[in-house]
Amino acid sequence: MRLILLGPPGAGKGTQATRLVEKHGIVQLSTGDMLRAAVANATPIGLQAKAVMEAGGLVSDEIVIGIIKDRIAEADAAKGFILDGFPRTVAQAEALEKLLADQNLKLDAVIELEVDQAALVGRIVKRAEDAKAAGQPVRKDDDPEVFKTRLAAYNRDTAAVTPFYEGRGQLSRIDGMKPITEVAAAIDKVLGS
Repeated sequence: MRLILLGPPGAGKGTQATRLVEKHGIVQLSTGDMLRAAVANATPIGLQAKAVMEAGGLVSDEIVIGIIKDRIAEADAAKGFILDGFPRTVAQAEALEKLLADQNLKLDAVIELEVDQAALVGRIVKRAEDAKAAGQPVRKDDDPEVFKTRLAAYNRDTAAVTPFYEGRGQLSRIDGMKPITEVAAAIDKVLGS
């Protein structure tokens, strides 16, 4: 099973991805984690990324796609994967489509968690309060102002990916404002599991 979870920050993608990993024995692939691992392991693509990052630049789509290509070739991704944080742009979505086609692979689902963005700020504030109450550290991106900046970046860049997949008939929309168990059940229905 190969899938992409789309939706703005705070929509619940991480929560649902964790559940799907456990349920289906697939891996969650975070581009940030993959990039850090490639650099740490000094892979050829990781060395390219390190040079760009040390120069203060943004890692190109070509490098990110190279890292994804290397990662999905690893044994633990053979049963499938969830892409987390990728694709962020239409150009990345097009590059992913080509990468998968070149390997005779296809996406099984592209799921967008639709949310009321105004309500997301409240959700993030509550998540920070719950973490504090439990004596856990508050995520840096749970600061309301930081979150609003991330949300604006999502709306500017990543929201365009949704129509890309919709136009290909691959997109399923789920109400991400429902309780976690209802969102999970809706995802399972889309996946036929």
